[in-house]
Amino acid sequence: MKRVVIFASGSGSNAENLIRFFQNSDNASVIQVLTNNPHAKVLERCKKLKVSALSFNKIAFTETEDVLNILKSSNPDLIVLAGFLWKFPENIIKQFPNKVINIHPALLPKFGGKGMYGMHVHEAVVANKETETGITIHYVNEHYDEGTIIFQAKCDVLTSDSAQDVAEKIHTLEMEHFPKVVEKLLKN
Repeated sequence: MKRVVIFASGSGSNAENLIRFFQNSDNASVIQVLTNNPHAKVLERCKKLKVSALSFNKIAFTETEDVLNILKSSNPDLIVLAGFLWKFPENIIKQFPNKVINIHPALLPKFGGKGMYGMHVHEAVVANKETETGITIHYVNEHYDEGTIIFQAKCDVLTSDSAQDVAEKIHTLEMEHFPKVVEKLLKN
């Protein structure tokens, strides 16, 4: 049975989608969710879904090996960033090479980098008059949104679309594709 650990910072809709997707799987399960936000809604979702969830602070993540040690003891086959906003530390990336992935709400390399998350991305897409956008699932390296691309899915952006309209289209793509890509990576 493959083991998945999710990192999230906010509401946790992608985390919940992944947990539900693998709930009845014979191949994999989400064993833990870690968050940098002690008030994140993802903690409530995990409680309802009976999945272990912990919050941690910046010191535990970047200055000590506390989070790394939690991961070592969990021994995940894949670490999935699902709306996790902090830059991932190199000590974790080095300990789990090609086992840390992220989902980004745009077609990288466009609209990536520090500060480009959530509505900031969708507002930039609309302001830039893009005709298409999408999601990118990629490996995590030491730079924001620069790891090797694993998968992209696209959607049209209409001239009448607001940032909220774009957000809804992206959310649909995430819900459809993210679990399937995670499952495929776990099988390889």
